[in-house]
Amino acid sequence: MKIEQIYTGCLAQGAYYLESNGEAAIIDPLREVQPYIDMAEKRGARIKYIFETHFHADFVSGHVDLAKKTGAKIIYGPTKMKTGFDSIIAVDGQEFKLGNATIRLIHTPGHTMESSCYLLVDGNGKEQALFTGDTLFIGDVGRPDLAQHVIADMTEEKLANHLYDSLRDKIMPLHDDIIVYPAHGAGSACGKNLSKETYDTLGNQKKTNYALRKGLSREQFVKELLTGLTPPPAYFPKNVLMNIRGYESIDTVLERGTKAIPAREFETIMHETGALVLDTRRPEDFAKGFIPGSINIGLDGGFAVWVGTLIRDIQTNLLIVADKGKETEVATRLARVGYDHALGYLEGGFAAWEKAGYAANRIPTITVDEFAALEEKNPAISILDVRRKSEYDSEHIVQAINAPLDYIDESMLLIDPNKTYYVHCAGGYRSMMFVSILKARGYTNLVDVVGGFKAIRDSGRFRVTDYVCPTTML
Repeated sequence: MKIEQIYTGCLAQGAYYLESNGEAAIIDPLREVQPYIDMAEKRGARIKYIFETHFHADFVSGHVDLAKKTGAKIIYGPTKMKTGFDSIIAVDGQEFKLGNATIRLIHTPGHTMESSCYLLVDGNGKEQALFTGDTLFIGDVGRPDLAQHVIADMTEEKLANHLYDSLRDKIMPLHDDIIVYPAHGAGSACGKNLSKETYDTLGNQKKTNYALRKGLSREQFVKELLTGLTPPPAYFPKNVLMNIRGYESIDTVLERGTKAIPAREFETIMHETGALVLDTRRPEDFAKGFIPGSINIGLDGGFAVWVGTLIRDIQTNLLIVADKGKETEVATRLARVGYDHALGYLEGGFAAWEKAGYAANRIPTITVDEFAALEEKNPAISILDVRRKSEYDSEHIVQAINAPLDYIDESMLLIDPNKTYYVHCAGGYRSMMFVSILKARGYTNLVDVVGGFKAIRDSGRFRVTDYVCPTTML
């Protein structure tokens, strides 16, 4: 029996390849499915099943394309939702043969109503592994507030109570030596405080995971689970609907998104279509020069999640500026979260824009030493900390204002367009996003602090609040 975890750091997401006696199954595949097909072909296996733990919110699954290309059957747990493609809606306890092994569906409502775990039983009848989706993470459990954004009467309290029962009635009775393989790790917005570890024994989780504590009452569980939740990214419910209804082929999306567009045509499309120019270069490169009106979301970070958080309409037409050789990666990572309307990329990159003689903008930046000297002369300068509230509450510059990037539409209301603000995040990645978006909206008095809060704290030149350990990473 082969089990392979295929982990994608950008989304903090784990897909799984299972194989037994020439038959394979994929659990929670990403949208670009060719790697799974290649893996099976290389090993002489046939992909028989695609197991979905639930209707995902944080990414578009590859189930539809993978089924079309391989003939594999798509499996979901019990649901009344009608899918826009052929699928098997299984019942609790239903078993599926995979070579010499058996996959048993365990219905575990709570994160969503159809959420299910898959228990792998080997040819000798030994229960080996549990693929828990967003029901049970390492150190945490799935947040119960996402389904209500699709089904109004499915409140977070109702789902939290379902999750309490699922954990205690369906998961905790299983053997301690079973390996837990979740769908996400640290960095995912599907839980509050996920571990960096991507698998563990169920026995160890019973000892260390707050949600599996012995003696934890239903009331205590619900309170702990709901405390610290923040609104999910705007793209989550839209991805859910794509996963239920189906979507355009990834091949078509990538063909369109990787079209090379010369600078003059690029400039024409910008103005004729009103497409948003998304510059995916590193923040420090963007600051030195960029197309007026473009925004920066650097590819070398949590790119897809930030696109989904900051570009609220997944139907937005996008024109891409990317480093040479990164164009396909950009289009692929956009498609993973449902942004299928990239029209192409600037051929030759930003250098081609400048060579064509078009205007460029720049972002003013300041080093920490320069920032400290300025603050010492004028302690009343305005400082914006655009990290998440949980990060700000943990530790921040005493006089800084928290204006989280996650909620930029609300945060911008804190800004006086006639004042100068010095903007920082943790390391510089998010602050450039914040400044670029506000620049595109007409705010011209924002200065980016290079190196962010880490450099600020390490300098020892600023008054910083005492550190408080965060209870949530949302």
